[in-house]
Amino acid sequence: MARKRREYTAAERKELWQRWKQGESIKDIARTLDRASGTIHNTIRERGGVAPPERRRSRLALRLTEREEISRGVASGESARTIAARLERSPSTVTREIERHGGRSGYRAAGADQGAWDNARRPQTCKLARDPALCQLVATKLREDWSPEQIAGWLKASFPADQTMRVSHETIYLTLFIQARGALKRELVAHLRRTRSLRRPKGAKRAKGQGHIVDAVSIRERPAEAEDRAIPGHWEGDLIAGGANTYLATLVERHSRFVMLVALDGKDTRTVTQALSKHVRRLPDQLRSSLTWDRGTEMAAHAKFTLATDVKVYFCDPQSPWQRSSNENTNGLLRQYLPKGTDLSKFTQSQLDAISAKLNTRPRETLDFQTPADTLEAALR
Repeated sequence: MARKRREYTAAERKELWQRWKQGESIKDIARTLDRASGTIHNTIRERGGVAPPERRRSRLALRLTEREEISRGVASGESARTIAARLERSPSTVTREIERHGGRSGYRAAGADQGAWDNARRPQTCKLARDPALCQLVATKLREDWSPEQIAGWLKASFPADQTMRVSHETIYLTLFIQARGALKRELVAHLRRTRSLRRPKGAKRAKGQGHIVDAVSIRERPAEAEDRAIPGHWEGDLIAGGANTYLATLVERHSRFVMLVALDGKDTRTVTQALSKHVRRLPDQLRSSLTWDRGTEMAAHAKFTLATDVKVYFCDPQSPWQRSSNENTNGLLRQYLPKGTDLSKFTQSQLDAISAKLNTRPRETLDFQTPADTLEAALR
């Protein structure tokens, strides 16, 4: 005989989500709660990894004390109008309450209160399910690789006077991850920057050691105009590693977040500096001011790069990727198109240019939902 499934208690369910939000693994949570790992996984997956909000009674709902007063009134044979007057409630409220929970012959305060609490758990229709036109527009933008934050910001900017064309980025994420909402198809998750079907707590990343650069000029000596992003022409750069020992270089302009991708045949300093020099020399003079790099030895020949391009190179402090925040963020966006482990040697420069064009024509929250391409063009006028 199959063993009956044991339901979670309220305390167990609360502890499950607390431990998940703290970053514990499914196996550790299962061990703590004495449950099968599959059971914990299914529970979390039903919510897309998002903890359900804590349930609260509406301030307008009848309280248990009011239901007890209704029960006494019914037992005494009072009319709904008389009971309602004593509670300062509408007579129709009292009438519906009695009819929903057993009628005059079967109404009991405790049972009615528990029944109302249980009935309130029925799923509510989300905004995207109620508005097919808005849902279709959101789905279209997701297929174009826009993030939920970009979509929410774009809707607000594009329809400033139409409150019906508003949806929060959190609603979009929840509708994608919680399929029971029935609005957005799960296949659209593949268009997100991170394609996992569960939202997980962020974990700490290990810092990597980096080599020594001869005559490296510290980022602390970089001109103030580069720091405040007021003037275009200051870039951040980095290498992205792929599978089979393949690499490409990324260049991000600090003012506009405009990105350029550079195909590489290797990561030695000669290959990297020559490829970067070739791309940078194509830029107009006003966009060739500085380049900020990390401590990777691929830029050991930075002096030759500066001589070829007239672009001075500044280096971050060791283990300080946050000093190239625009570049780090862009590298994360690129993983949507170039997942970890991808053989980057299979991409031609033309294909990389197409990927950078996609990023440069997507609205960015940090630019008030303008695109990097438009921002850079406006700065050069």
